[in-house]
Amino acid sequence: MEDGIFNKVLKAHIVDGSFGGEVGIKIDQTLTQDATGTLAYLEFEALGIPRVKTNLSVSYVDHNMLQTTFENADDHIFLQTIASNYGILFSKPGNGICHQVHLERFGVPSQTLLGSDSHTPTNGGLGMIAIGAGGLDVAVAMGGGLFYLKTPKVVGVKLTGKLRKGVNAKDVILEILRRLTVKGGVGKAFEYFGEGVKNLSVPERATITNMGAELGATTSIFPSDENTLDFLKKQKREKDFKRLEADANAQYDEVIEINLSELVPMAARPSSPDSVVKISEIEGLKVDQVLVGSCTNSSIKDMSIVASILKGKHINDFVSFGVSPGSRQVLEQMTETGILETMLGAGARVLESACGPCIGMGQSPRTGAVSLRTFNRNFEGRSGTKNDKVYLVSPETAAASAVAGVVTDPMKASFELNIPADFVVDDSMIIKPTFKSEIIRGPNIAPLPIFPQLSETLSGEVLLKVGDDITTDHIMPAGSKVLPLRSNIPKISNYVFESVDPNFTKRAKEKNGGFILGGLNYGQGSSREHAALAPRFLGVKAVITKTFARIHKANLINFGILPLQLKNPSDYDSISQGDELEFNVNDLSKMTINNKTNGKKIEVILEASERDRAILKAGGLLNYTKNK
Repeated sequence: MEDGIFNKVLKAHIVDGSFGGEVGIKIDQTLTQDATGTLAYLEFEALGIPRVKTNLSVSYVDHNMLQTTFENADDHIFLQTIASNYGILFSKPGNGICHQVHLERFGVPSQTLLGSDSHTPTNGGLGMIAIGAGGLDVAVAMGGGLFYLKTPKVVGVKLTGKLRKGVNAKDVILEILRRLTVKGGVGKAFEYFGEGVKNLSVPERATITNMGAELGATTSIFPSDENTLDFLKKQKREKDFKRLEADANAQYDEVIEINLSELVPMAARPSSPDSVVKISEIEGLKVDQVLVGSCTNSSIKDMSIVASILKGKHINDFVSFGVSPGSRQVLEQMTETGILETMLGAGARVLESACGPCIGMGQSPRTGAVSLRTFNRNFEGRSGTKNDKVYLVSPETAAASAVAGVVTDPMKASFELNIPADFVVDDSMIIKPTFKSEIIRGPNIAPLPIFPQLSETLSGEVLLKVGDDITTDHIMPAGSKVLPLRSNIPKISNYVFESVDPNFTKRAKEKNGGFILGGLNYGQGSSREHAALAPRFLGVKAVITKTFARIHKANLINFGILPLQLKNPSDYDSISQGDELEFNVNDLSKMTINNKTNGKKIEVILEASERDRAILKAGGLLNYTKNK
């Protein structure tokens, strides 16, 4: 069988297992960001390994940037000193968003990248197998351990044609989300091929692979070709180039086709990335806030587009317009080329080169406001405002609408695009390790909780019953109040399910833990392992659902929580919040739950490998790894 590029790279990295089943792959590079990294490095430290064993590991600070109290600054110095001690590069606050900086400065075609952030697949735009995972998986990979995954099915996305003026790569991935939904990529990798690929630059490809995470996909990948070489040359990294192409008759498990020439501007309506419509369907909707940035759309090309549309114009009087450049490199280019001056002249508010508003760190919209954002997620309340009305759009749509004050089709806008020919290269805010640093720990950094091995019998109350598409934002909120506590599990556990049921934590503590019942696609969204670790700290023993999202299910296993699926989804209706459940877990391949409240017997399935079962029995991946 002739292979596509995903299978070529995957097969070249398999160390354990056989292609087609569960495989353990060698990880070449890792990245972390500060919201997940503090815990990941505490976990790495607990492994007792003197230095990282990857080709490259980078610690970024891009999430917890609002320093209104001491916690974030304490975490930053901890991250810098522990990175220096263990052989990890450290990207200082202000250097940019991890995915954008890694694409610019470190990504290498045909290598593997594991990151403690769900949007790590951004670097698939460079021809990497880049996968988001929990911090504990990343810690193990930094120590030289393998990353295990079930061989995904490969969806070939055939691109033809060329994007028209006013249409963005963002519209490509929005169209795929419209077709497949947020559940459509679970257990799959997306590989882009066809004549249309050559008409997309690396930053455009990265926009598409970035939002592949919203499909629930394992990862997404583009070929490494002349456009890749051009990008790396401009980054003064042509030595990292490696051509990566699919075999002429490569076979895919599924194929979808998109004619780029036929696409029009799109938007994802509140409050899901797959609630996608054409801009023409919502044109004229009054807009209150417009934000450009995030790891999806913050490249110099995106900033050039916005400046081109704003040139000679001014932001509408009733619109708040903010811009977050993706990296310091992008910001410096904006300064040198006059892009920044154009934006300031138009009335833009220029924010830090950071994630910022995308994770609820500032710029929360007013009550009832319509906010257009070039981001990747619009889950309810993620902006920091409850019952928000966030639409995901392209930079073209964002800029045109900011000027008009209403949703505007950018294909009707008049502008001349002027993209800088070269990139500014400045790595002065990337700190190399000295291996001599004293690790500085502030009072907010709590010891890592250690959990016992799995008991033979589990019993307790159903602490919470929730519906479909519960996100990790529902389970463990982000935002300026909660994110600073990411290095303190006892404190952050007080916010578990806060937006769903403010009494959840109190109830879990009073009942000494118990179970959670969910619907379809439980745990979609962020890779934050806190959404598993904090419930585990509260005594949650199992999560029982119809289906799980990939990363969250892996995180549950990593922290010793049983991820159980109902054999008969209709049994969901026979379990209520408050019911007393009991079951034996001697045989993890076959379990029947006894609902002691109503007398019903419920069969559940644990879809897990033998290795996963061993991890669960050990009480989690940390125990399992240390035992080995």
